[in-house]
Amino acid sequence: MKSYLWSRYKEAKRVTKELVPSIMSNMLNPDAIFSNNEMSLSDIEIYGFDYDYTLVFYSKHLHTLIFNAARDLLINEHRYPAEIRKYDYDPNFAIRGLHYDVHRALLMKIDAFHYIQLGTVYRGLSVVPDEEVIAMYDGSHVPLEQMSDFYGKSSQGNTMKQFMDIFSLPEMTLLSCVNEYFLKNNIDYEPVHLYKDVKDSIRDVHIKGIMYRAIEADIEKYICYAEQTRAVLAKLADHGKKMFLITNSPSSFVDKGMKFIVGKDWRDLFDVVIVQAEKPNFFNDKRRPFRKVNERGVLLWDKIHKLQKGQIYKQGNLYEFLKLTGWRGSKVLYFGDHIYSDLADLTLKHGWRTGAIIPELRSEIKIMNTEKYIQTMTWLQTLTGLLEHMQVHRDPDSQMILEEWKKERKEMREMNRNFFNAQFGSIFRTDENPTYFLRRLSRFADIYMASLSCLLNYELDYTFYPRRTPLQHELPGWSDQLCTGTFRIPFLQETVQIK
Repeated sequence: MKSYLWSRYKEAKRVTKELVPSIMSNMLNPDAIFSNNEMSLSDIEIYGFDYDYTLVFYSKHLHTLIFNAARDLLINEHRYPAEIRKYDYDPNFAIRGLHYDVHRALLMKIDAFHYIQLGTVYRGLSVVPDEEVIAMYDGSHVPLEQMSDFYGKSSQGNTMKQFMDIFSLPEMTLLSCVNEYFLKNNIDYEPVHLYKDVKDSIRDVHIKGIMYRAIEADIEKYICYAEQTRAVLAKLADHGKKMFLITNSPSSFVDKGMKFIVGKDWRDLFDVVIVQAEKPNFFNDKRRPFRKVNERGVLLWDKIHKLQKGQIYKQGNLYEFLKLTGWRGSKVLYFGDHIYSDLADLTLKHGWRTGAIIPELRSEIKIMNTEKYIQTMTWLQTLTGLLEHMQVHRDPDSQMILEEWKKERKEMREMNRNFFNAQFGSIFRTDENPTYFLRRLSRFADIYMASLSCLLNYELDYTFYPRRTPLQHELPGWSDQLCTGTFRIPFLQETVQIK
């Protein structure tokens, strides 16, 4: 059996190596649009957009600014130790979609089935050993009642907060840094208070206008200028599409940013512009009326009977918006980067089509197209198949070999994680399972892409079709075919005969 198992292993490795070139000839396009749900652009008459990280992208300097400003607010207004200034923002620490256990002060990655990915649980800046995680959670599963609420928040008894916003990357890093300082200095503290103070400080960076003023003062430093944004809007306008903007950002901030990336005439492209909308409340609260904002940014008291092109409106609600515009149902496609605040209510309650902007997608696909990644993943899948089919051999020698393979598989999983982010891996995968982030993305976004510029690669009558990926009980995918066909690894009946 030892000879047989190792011969199967060597044969599997040989064929895997031969297979890699053919896989590399079919690389993914980082500028493609991916579909969760069938949708034809020929049916779309109205295009809506969020502003931040949808129409406009920011440079790496912005997250450093938010981190530093919130850290200073913690020190100056919440009386935190001045020594936390020694911590600088690390853009490579956190990824989007992570969960934070408010009571235990732990940052972690959770999959679509509410299981914690072991090896990705951090207390401060240090990983928590798997044994400790299992002891704390009585395994690695997080019960539904402990998970965050519908919008990813920690409230009403939920102990987990999910960070879905790109702006939340500095918040996660600041939480971890302050936790690290308290732990390293043996300071007794209440994790719930720390979470609230950091959350409030990050909020105040926005609410008090610190971030907005800094960007407006040095717009070229913070905004990534891209002609593609104007090109996308111009293409839609040329085809007679109506367009609107609904953002939580303030009027003057949006105006200066859009003038920089689109031009002084940017408002001519939009039929409706709504600022400080307070999403997701905008999609649910029927009580708040619209207010017109004049050229000086002053709020007017006029009753709004019609949303006029070229004007800017504040607040309001979607129900009033629908009444004033008549834009309903599947003829509307709205783009945003926040899965909950931008997309969830629109698809579940109002029947709009939705497009998610996921900037991380482009860099992850580029990694997935590298030869090293393809070699690693192909062999990892094959090795998993070997383990699955050879586990029926129960003699001691076979079990020793299988343990070696399991160890190798674990090491390769860690290697795969490091391709993306050394602490947490890909935002889309926890080993074989999809992440909780991807589960929500798949549910609330009809299509998703790295940026709006991807629309330039498609005609406006293009139909997006989701891939029919095999279910577990359907025909095996290519990886299973490798393990059961090409390598002649026996099925269970065959292995019984060999024993």
